[in-house]
Amino acid sequence: MKILVCLKRVVDYNVRVKVKPDGSGVITDGVKMSINPFDEIALEEALRIKERGDAEEVVVVTAGPGDARQQLRTGLAMGADRAVLVKVDEAPLPLDAARVLKALVDREEPGMVLMGKQAIDDDANQTGQMLAALLDWPQATFVSKLELADGKAQCTREVDAGLETIEVDLPAVVTTDLRLNEPRYVKLPEIMKAKKKPLDELTLDDLGVEFSGGLEAVKYEPPPKREAGVKVESVAELVDKLKEKGLL
Repeated sequence: MKILVCLKRVVDYNVRVKVKPDGSGVITDGVKMSINPFDEIALEEALRIKERGDAEEVVVVTAGPGDARQQLRTGLAMGADRAVLVKVDEAPLPLDAARVLKALVDREEPGMVLMGKQAIDDDANQTGQMLAALLDWPQATFVSKLELADGKAQCTREVDAGLETIEVDLPAVVTTDLRLNEPRYVKLPEIMKAKKKPLDELTLDDLGVEFSGGLEAVKYEPPPKREAGVKVESVAELVDKLKEKGLL
């Protein structure tokens, strides 16, 4: 079985994000960029499946600018066999990303697609579900435990009420949660080996995909600064304060 793992290039989670002075976007010049942490967990799970002998090849893919090669090379250093970059000027919207991924799935014919449940830059949590709908494949989202057997995937999902276990037929789209695993540390020898692994570059025309352009960000603003708290002397005073703020 071949596993397709979707990676997204995002501002590193340790970086404090700053909005551009003109409000046109987020400052990325000179900022460390990394693989979306949820996608890194998806890749780790794919590698573990391969190491158990349940998959023969792991392919990492992304749609983004040429700089996204760095994140794909990191994926190759972790242990992926091949990488595919679909070159676009900016990270696509969820539906456009799903269309690109569907074209790649049609091209690669994997037995499973793994990706993070959401990206930390937009927290959209939409691409996996949209991809499953476009492919007409089963899906399992927010997966914290994954077991494969007899052409099926048994998935433990994290839901509001606790844990839910479902079984889906393969091929399927699976999105991963934080508690599924802990990604491995990439060592220098593996980084050197990754430079020799194949990394193919495609365009939207190669895949026959057009972006919808249905959503435009008008302005970005940082969250308002938190106001200083106040101390109250009694429950009655607390109730009065809450009423003043319209909370009661």
